Amino acid sequence: MKSLSWLITGLFLYGIAVAMLVRAALGLAPWNTLASGLVELTGISFGMMTNLIGLVVLLVWIPLRQKPGVGTVLNVLLVGTSAEVGLYLIPEPTGLLWEVALFVAGLLLLAAATGIYIAPGLGPGPRDGLMTGLHQRTGAPVWLCRVGVEVTVLAIGWLLGGIVGIGTVAEALLIGPMVHRTLPFFRTAYAGRPVIVDAAEAETRAGA
Repeated sequence: MKSLSWLITGLFLYGIAVAMLVRAALGLAPWNTLASGLVELTGISFGMMTNLIGLVVLLVWIPLRQKPGVGTVLNVLLVGTSAEVGLYLIPEPTGLLWEVALFVAGLLLLAAATGIYIAPGLGPGPRDGLMTGLHQRTGAPVWLCRVGVEVTVLAIGWLLGGIVGIGTVAEALLIGPMVHRTLPFFRTAYAGRPVIVDAAEAETRAGA
C-alpha cells in the first residue's frame, strides 16, 4: 500500500509539473515537445496525447524484450491524465516574470516528483525503459541511446509546431543534476535508511 501510494502521488505530481511547464510556454523537454506538436496536428488534448505516446512507447518494449511493472503501466495512464487536470486548473501566466516563475516551480516539482514515484521501485517509465532496452539490444551506451532518441523526438515535435525554446535547453541541462539530488533523498525517505544513487541512474531516470 505504501509503495502504491508513493507511486501514484509521484506520478500525479509529475503530470502537474508538466502542465506547469506547458503553461509557462518557455520550451518543453523532447517528449513533451512531441506531444504538443501532435496536439497541433490532431487537436487531441495534451494529456490524452501524452498517454497515447506513452502507450506507443510501451508497445515498442515488445521487440526490445523489456518487462513492464505496475509503475510502468500507471505511468502511461496517470501522467497525461494529471497533466490534463493541471492544465485545467493552472491559468496561463501574464508576462515574462510569471512565465519564468512558473517554469522554475514546474522544474522543481518535476525533479521532486521523479524521486517520489521512482523510490518504491515498481517499474521504470516507458521512456526510461526504451533507453535501457535499446542499450541492451544494441550495446550502445545508455547516454547515446537517450541522446539519439530524444534529438529525433525533439526534431519531430519542433517540425510539428511543438513548444521549443530556452526552457527546452534549461530542462535538458538541469533536470539530470536535480534528479541526482531528489532521487536519493526520496529513496532514503521511503526506505528509512541512506540509499546511494549513482549519477548514471539519475540521468537515465530524469526523462522517464
